[in-house]
Amino acid sequence: MSKRPFLYFDMGNVLLFFSHERMAAQMAAVAGIAPQQAWKILFDGDLGIRHERGQLSTAAFYDEFCRAAGARADRQALDLAALDRTALDNAANDIFWLHAPMVGLIGRLNAAGYRLGVLSNTNEAHWQYATGRFAYLTTMFHVHAMSFRIRAMKPDPRIYQAAAELAGVQPRDILFTDDRAENVAGAIAAGWDAVLFTTPAALSAELFSRGIVANY
Repeated sequence: MSKRPFLYFDMGNVLLFFSHERMAAQMAAVAGIAPQQAWKILFDGDLGIRHERGQLSTAAFYDEFCRAAGARADRQALDLAALDRTALDNAANDIFWLHAPMVGLIGRLNAAGYRLGVLSNTNEAHWQYATGRFAYLTTMFHVHAMSFRIRAMKPDPRIYQAAAELAGVQPRDILFTDDRAENVAGAIAAGWDAVLFTTPAALSAELFSRGIVANY
């Protein structure tokens, strides 16, 4: 690995916390169905996965959700759907909160001159919401490798190849952290250095062991 590696970070449960349970409950409330039914629609099939792979636009994602929730195609239901689209959007996306200790670590790495990137399995709506609310995702990170843009999700080898190309570095010169073991394994198989994320303190120790010293 280069002495100045490119550092990629997962977003969910690393840079930001999130709750799929909150998403299902909030979307269920807007649609007038039980949270368990919303969960089944969103996560028991491939609806969410197709959205994160960029195979569905956000509008198409909401349309499929509404159809599965039992929306009727009569005039009244269409009018209500039009009125509730903003509420549905808020319900689907207001599921993130800041992992505050990571902001300090990222800020120090950024100040020390390291090039940083976000590599995330996410959809366009979630990314737009997250970057609108949490500015450090755009001000402190130089590259954003999103599954919905690349049209592949971790641990698919294609996303690591595309992310390396976006960063403009060789795989051997990337260090990646993710909270899911299969995604860490996928990165290692792609020729990256990678560590399983547990806590900011543990990650700081992993960085230090590789000679990556943040600006204090």
